Amino acid sequence: MNKEYYGKLIFELSREGRSGAAIPDAGCPDAQIPAALARVHTPELPQADEPTVVRHYTNMSANNFGVDTGFYPLGSCTMKYNPKINEEMCSLPAMASLHPHAPAETTQGALEAYWTLQRALSEIGGMAEFTLNPFSGAHGELTGLMVIRAYHDSWGDHARTKVIVPDSAHGTNPASAAVAGLKVVEVKSLPDGTVDADALEAMLDDSVAAVMMTNPNTAGIFESNVARITDMVHRAGALMYYDGANLNPMLGIARPGDMGFDVMHINLHKTFSTPHGGGGPGSGPVGVRDGLEKFLPNPRVVKNSDGTFGITASGEALGSISATLGNFAVQLRALSYILSLGKEGLAEAGLLATLNANYIKESLRDLYKLPIDRVCKHEFVFDGLADKNSGVTTLDIAKRLLDYGFHAPTIYFPLLFHESLMIEPTETESKETLDCFIKAMRDIAREAAENPEVVKTAPHTTPVSRPDDTAAALNPTVTWKELKNSAG
Repeated sequence: MNKEYYGKLIFELSREGRSGAAIPDAGCPDAQIPAALARVHTPELPQADEPTVVRHYTNMSANNFGVDTGFYPLGSCTMKYNPKINEEMCSLPAMASLHPHAPAETTQGALEAYWTLQRALSEIGGMAEFTLNPFSGAHGELTGLMVIRAYHDSWGDHARTKVIVPDSAHGTNPASAAVAGLKVVEVKSLPDGTVDADALEAMLDDSVAAVMMTNPNTAGIFESNVARITDMVHRAGALMYYDGANLNPMLGIARPGDMGFDVMHINLHKTFSTPHGGGGPGSGPVGVRDGLEKFLPNPRVVKNSDGTFGITASGEALGSISATLGNFAVQLRALSYILSLGKEGLAEAGLLATLNANYIKESLRDLYKLPIDRVCKHEFVFDGLADKNSGVTTLDIAKRLLDYGFHAPTIYFPLLFHESLMIEPTETESKETLDCFIKAMRDIAREAAENPEVVKTAPHTTPVSRPDDTAAALNPTVTWKELKNSAG
């Protein structure tokens, strides 16, 4: 009964005349609201006492899953723990209360923090300069491709309208290129998941503006041909774009700029422990090699000759891609993380991310199909169960993991394999947590062989089991009235 009661929506718990507040009469005359602004009908709001409201939202929050509640091995998206000191730093009143248009002479501390992060990311990425203005990784991709277009246009080379993207790329790569007004051309991968360099070479001509790559790639494999690829792309007059989604294992070990990349973006939520998900907040800084700095968007933070910091704009820039200087609170979180770990700590994070991924992979390879049998970096991909006779699918495995208290890994991506199960443990998880996850995955494989129906009908312990995802996306219920009407 208790579970049923607290499983109700707040509108169902509403009782006429009930309230959690008593507002005294202020002794002021009633405000005269213009008729055009006055409500015709009383707003349909729930009426409930304070304990009911608090318990409702507390119980609702307990149904959410996040990095603070459990292991979140979401491959490609790098759901790593967010250190609480980061939250403290960005919540400091001197930072949190700043107005984005406050003059530079009153915001020197904030501008120095911004400039310090620019320099730190430039060092980590092997780039000459960074802008922090983009509001997300996808926004950063678009900005980076706009820099590439501006570069070619500056030479009068307007015929370069194609971007080559590997078939294993994140979906934002072709989407960003298309939004930038460029034509997307796909290059196939080899059986080991790496880019087919020979096929790529045959595609290079004077119509190609750039080649987009992730290294390590989406299958978690390091692109060992990257030096050859960047050399032949440059000889063809095109630029190399680095999708920084998989930068995590490279921290302190290898730099995209040293690999030959000209432009890159970094997902601060993936690599530098800022919050991830929920549609924001986000940040996707873009870095460029020497010679491309002038194309970065306005405004820019610079350090003056007298040691002070200022905000400038350049007529050679591609323009502005955001109203101000990006999402400052997220940038402070990333800077806090970088300064907390330091050079040695960042390098250790990359090594541990790689170690953790290989530990899980080797512990499960006897029960799950491993299509690429190589040392991986921060993530790897199984192609479903090794024994497929039970008919248990990757979706079934993902649903059953919820019963074991784990968020599911990424499923059915990359599209290189039919039953992709993409796992990324990150560096922040302990061996005990990894061992519990491994045991759960082994138990599910055993259940699939002995009692497949328990896996095919999972989850059994969650408030919602198997909704029609397609119908929910096409016909979302976003208001209480819609929910009430649909329930009859």
